[in-house]
Amino acid sequence: MILDMAARLAPAVPVFTLDTGRLPESTYRMMETVRQRYGIAVHLIYPDSTEAERMTTRHGPNLFRHDVNLRLLCCQVRKVRPLDRAMAGYEAVLVGLRREQGETRAALEQVDWHATSVKIAPLANWSSMQVAQYSALHHVPEHPLYSEGYQSIGCDPCTRGTATGESERAGRWWWEADAAKECGLHFTPEGTVRRHVDILLDEVIAPGA
Repeated sequence: MILDMAARLAPAVPVFTLDTGRLPESTYRMMETVRQRYGIAVHLIYPDSTEAERMTTRHGPNLFRHDVNLRLLCCQVRKVRPLDRAMAGYEAVLVGLRREQGETRAALEQVDWHATSVKIAPLANWSSMQVAQYSALHHVPEHPLYSEGYQSIGCDPCTRGTATGESERAGRWWWEADAAKECGLHFTPEGTVRRHVDILLDEVIAPGA
């Protein structure tokens, strides 16, 4: 929806997406749909190959299954750090976050001036019904996995469909029953988890690691 709105106002708007290396095949098909529908060349952002190599060699390719700290490390290497690099030189970014999506997003600001680049969430106050109505009215392309019960889509091994009554974020890292369902891309985990992840990240990015 954000892309649909932006394309109507500024067809040349730069569009970024993160290719973590673990995305579902249908997400790549969705990227091609966007190219065909809007004529926009989606800029794919990849993780640093050396960082990803060191991380998976040290902790295994499926490290996210073993520990919350390792899952957050994986998100840092595959999402947060690549996006930080890509955003260098840009003053603002539009995101599709909504307050209704979960407890961690309930206090979401429409304009976050505290981020390195100003983060604007035009849909912050929108309900899922309003999203569906806009999508139907403007024939917005829909990711194929939504028809299979997915409400939030990320990396393939870390995302599943949700059951009736579950929150939109319930399908993300579902094995972490007591953990906040965030990757650090939009909201930074606090406390001891944050400190442990910083230590693990230093091991991955330190020269000679």
